[in-house]
Amino acid sequence: MNSSIDFNEIAAEMVTFRRWMHQHPELSENEVNTAAAISNILDKYNIEHQCNIGGHGIVAIVRGKRCNNTVALKADIDALPIDEKNSTTYKSQNKGVMHACGHDANTAIALGTAIALKQQENSLEGNIKFFFEPAEETIGGGQYMVSDGCMNNPLVSSIVGIHVMPYIETGKVEIKSGCLNAGSDEIEITVHGKPGHAAEPENCVDPIVAMSYIITSLQTLISRNIAATDSAVLTFGIINGGTKGNIIPEIVYTKGTLRTLTQMQRVYMRQRVKAIAENVAIGLGARAEVNIHESYDPLINNNELVSLVERESKKMFGKNSVIIRETPSMGAEDFAYYTKSAKGVYFHIGCKSTKEIDSCSLHTDTFHLDEKCIKNGIKLLTSILPQILNEEVK
Repeated sequence: MNSSIDFNEIAAEMVTFRRWMHQHPELSENEVNTAAAISNILDKYNIEHQCNIGGHGIVAIVRGKRCNNTVALKADIDALPIDEKNSTTYKSQNKGVMHACGHDANTAIALGTAIALKQQENSLEGNIKFFFEPAEETIGGGQYMVSDGCMNNPLVSSIVGIHVMPYIETGKVEIKSGCLNAGSDEIEITVHGKPGHAAEPENCVDPIVAMSYIITSLQTLISRNIAATDSAVLTFGIINGGTKGNIIPEIVYTKGTLRTLTQMQRVYMRQRVKAIAENVAIGLGARAEVNIHESYDPLINNNELVSLVERESKKMFGKNSVIIRETPSMGAEDFAYYTKSAKGVYFHIGCKSTKEIDSCSLHTDTFHLDEKCIKNGIKLLTSILPQILNEEVK
């Protein structure tokens, strides 16, 4: 690491920028002013970048001395439709919109890292790209960034993703080898029956009863089709049907998500969902129409990159600073779109103040963070990214 970098100065500027972002949050696919503010700072430091990638995303690059060796860092820039209840001086000024997931801090860390590495570009063994991703909270902006070519020209061989986490104390890092996040699929089932009067069910085919049996039967997938040592989650969050209590409707609709940890498990579970839904419906005289929409792949961390992050974190913050996560999260993460074509590592940076007993939660109206995490993240990534380049040159 270049000792001439003034991390205090960079961190102070990024805390100010993070507070501006927090005051002016923008929802997914509407990050116009956020992107413009990021672009202005990149211009200030003469960091080459392109705008409007994958929507309102930005791809910046610091070019080192080897043009054919490139790694990347990804952060997200969108906010959530939540009305903030905190009372800080930099509370959201956009009613009903809030950076309740820490994307403002993620962005500040990535931007500060770009500024720091720009100062040592002549000593870098390759290029470092910075992805400021839009619409992570809704449509999975990563897939649109990738479709717009962010991983190419120059080709990215390794990528790092970071996210601040409020259950982890500032100065600590959480990481996991192998699968970190589940893959997800959206499931839509429409059951078609025969409508009629509630007093004459013998002349009808009740799609509500059929849907009830289908949903109940599908829950056995987890207990009887998945090994007890594995994990999967099937949840239905929407069910619609009927217009009046004394009418048997013609159609009932449900929508949910299936979350799995491996591609083999994912394919098998999709097949079972379709087979069970269709055949239970047939058994009750109805017809089930099943549509499964593929969403995020499982996020699989590269073990060599995990080891590098672990080693550097301990070196920088102490031997007790690394938390090794034992089990994957069943939540999905669109960082998996980037790792389809490159080695990747995604890890969590602690942002809980050591003075607090209880942590807050992501996606809540009282979410807050210890801004010391910004300097920690910048210093760590300024160390990690050049080392990945160095390892790939060997």
